Amino acid sequence: MLSTTTPASFERLYAEVQQFYAHHMHLLDDGAAGQWAATFTEDAEVLLPLMAEPARGRAALATAVARAAAERAERGEIQRHWHGMVSVQPDPNGRTARVRCYALVFLTTRGGSPVLHRACVCEDEMVRDAETGGWLIRRRTVTRDDLS
Repeated sequence: MLSTTTPASFERLYAEVQQFYAHHMHLLDDGAAGQWAATFTEDAEVLLPLMAEPARGRAALATAVARAAAERAERGEIQRHWHGMVSVQPDPNGRTARVRCYALVFLTTRGGSPVLHRACVCEDEMVRDAETGGWLIRRRTVTRDDLS
């Protein structure tokens, strides 16, 4: 733990972040593009492997996720994300946190067996939503283990 938070407040923060990721990834895997995009700030930036430029803003994120979900549905694939080894580094202000975790993506073709599709590292800069008190992602960078 690299902050001045108390153990109890850190435990609460860690639980909030874990619950955030569970909800966030369920939305993504369910193809709920608009709801998933709403877990980012309006001006969020997401940099994924093989992208020359980051995707910027909720609308662009929602469009990309909807398109990918439709493509998977056409192929008869089910996608599942697993985030683990979550490291949370809160800023002393309590309104931002840096989160780093491992992300595994599994694909299952209907009637087939699940296969590990990708192994990644996901690094997020998270901020407290002033209206709800919950967390939003302001910036995400994903790297893949199979790419240099």
